[in-house]
Amino acid sequence: MENRLLELRRLASRAENRRTETGIPRVAMVKGEIPEHRLAMVYEPMINLVLAGSKTMTIGDRTLRYDPATYFVMSVDLPAVGRVSASDDGDPYLAVSLSLEPAILAALLADLPKHGRLHAANTGFSVAPVSDDLLDAWVRMMRLTERPEEIALFAPLYEREILLRVLQGPLGSMLRDIATPETPFAGIDLAIRWIRENFARPLRVETLADMAALSVSAFHRHFKAVTAFSPLQYHKHVRLLHARSLLISGEGNVTTIAFRVGYESPNQFSREYARQFGRPPSLDARVLRG
Repeated sequence: MENRLLELRRLASRAENRRTETGIPRVAMVKGEIPEHRLAMVYEPMINLVLAGSKTMTIGDRTLRYDPATYFVMSVDLPAVGRVSASDDGDPYLAVSLSLEPAILAALLADLPKHGRLHAANTGFSVAPVSDDLLDAWVRMMRLTERPEEIALFAPLYEREILLRVLQGPLGSMLRDIATPETPFAGIDLAIRWIRENFARPLRVETLADMAALSVSAFHRHFKAVTAFSPLQYHKHVRLLHARSLLISGEGNVTTIAFRVGYESPNQFSREYARQFGRPPSLDARVLRG
């Protein structure tokens, strides 16, 4: 396993300290120290494999840490705060990721033998040790960065293999949920997408529960299990993260951005922003720009 990790580190070593495209569809890499505010965002579904250093992800009231030779699966869009650290030997944080595409997962599952009724995952995010087979598939995928003329032919095959190895592992039920429309997870995912697209609008939990075809109590229970947030907490986090991005990029003042993300009171916006990020919005933007 160590030799495969060393090769992956070499192949990903040209990454920058931000999401760096590899030229392979849906595959990216990142290296080095990344400012914490750039790791506080709404993350989209992905598989993330750590090659060096370590990373923690805080989602709601849960914090997970993953180290080299572990991988992280996120099956829904989730507001999270990430922190990366170099290794004890000083090697910079280094990771590769694969964005998850439901249509590709559905096609893969259709080609696999049916195993009867499968249990849904209890959460939308988790971490596990990487297997030899999964690491092998990642090595073949990343070797394509040195053979770009082969990407169109081989990348779809290696992507399916990576997904298959994850499906065979302890986090496989999370991938099955993405491509299985008849589970409660599908209703929660639909509600999450509505919030992402309509975060500036008022939120009615009853409407989301109807959308998910669940009772209000069942919707609350499943939403919290999948996301580690209540629906209202999730809504607020998405609003505040979007507001922070607008403030840092200078796309308005505190009042205009408060209204833009759906707050009726700029004072309430400032209070919730400071509670979330530790500084009032105008000061936070100045510090982060600096």
